[in-house]
Amino acid sequence: MAALVASGWLLRITVLAPDPLVVSTVAVERGRVESTVTNSTAGTLESRRRSRLSAEIGSRVTAILHREGDQVEAGEPLIRLNDASFVAQVELAQAALEVTQARNREACLARDLARRNLARNRELAQNNVVSEDLLDNLEVKSHTAAASCTALAAEVKRAEATLRAAEAERAKTVIRAPFPGVVAEVRTEVGEWITPSPPLLTAPAVIDLIDTSSLYVSAPMDEVDSGRIRIGQAAKVTVDSHAGRLFEGRVVRVAPYVLDRELQNRTVEVEVEFDAGLGGGSDGGGNKGGFLAGTSADVELIVEARERVLRIPTAALLEGGRVLVFEDGLLAERELEIGLRNWDFVEVSSGLSAGELVVVSLDRKEVVAGKKARLADEGGTGAAR
Repeated sequence: MAALVASGWLLRITVLAPDPLVVSTVAVERGRVESTVTNSTAGTLESRRRSRLSAEIGSRVTAILHREGDQVEAGEPLIRLNDASFVAQVELAQAALEVTQARNREACLARDLARRNLARNRELAQNNVVSEDLLDNLEVKSHTAAASCTALAAEVKRAEATLRAAEAERAKTVIRAPFPGVVAEVRTEVGEWITPSPPLLTAPAVIDLIDTSSLYVSAPMDEVDSGRIRIGQAAKVTVDSHAGRLFEGRVVRVAPYVLDRELQNRTVEVEVEFDAGLGGGSDGGGNKGGFLAGTSADVELIVEARERVLRIPTAALLEGGRVLVFEDGLLAERELEIGLRNWDFVEVSSGLSAGELVVVSLDRKEVVAGKKARLADEGGTGAAR
């Protein structure tokens, strides 16, 4: 009987024993751990300069010089309107100016002649050759001619101003780019009539122009984190159109108020600009990284960071600040004192030593303390480090 019992026990712990659990581990190491806050809902790439351009005058479109996607420089014409009547007004103003200038020259010549005539008669008056009455008449004519010359000089200035006004009105027949950018949308066609807006109403835009070199991220942060956010904080940005890439930036603005657009969702807006030299490449128009305005983006603000501290992956941490450690083929539970943490790493203040292996494959309910286990890789160094 004793032999049978011993044989059964031996079979149970050898042949019939369950296989050890296969677990993945990561070695405790020293490194950087950051405390971060992230946006509560998706942020958006915005442009510092975006203009929806409209006409200043009512006229018919005669030419569309740039279409969607074109890169333009500041001052470059985008749309031309019919300017026939404005050209005629400029020509009329130019002709009026020339006439006034001629009259002014004529009046000034008459003034000079009257002055010379008066001077000669004053010399004769000294010899009693010319009467006082004649001399008085000559003085009056000299002053009158001088006044006429001065008046016509003012008329010349008025004619010049009229010409400038006519030229300014003609310039309104060309819609120009106020800054370098990319044409995002054109909302008119050749032959259509466009008009400016009536008083107190927004003008219907015909061109949407975006400066893609001045992109930034506008992101809503939860109100509970508003006290930890400061201008100048470093940030990490991920953009939906550039999956798998991380861009560095910095907080340049924190809104001075909290938004409560939705019930139980109060946020504070922050603006993050990309660091100089980052963003990777360009689309040829100053658009670093080839970003498009309106794209969704997420930001992670670095509130605090510590270097060369013991750390473990956040995925290894169990509820209550516990971890499973691989020790001599068994899984053992440890309680930790933790410091900073984020989505990637947790700072270990006490409870672990560098080089110990913590379990990260916690997605199975049988992975618990006290179970036998073996490492996922045959070398026994853990699945990842």
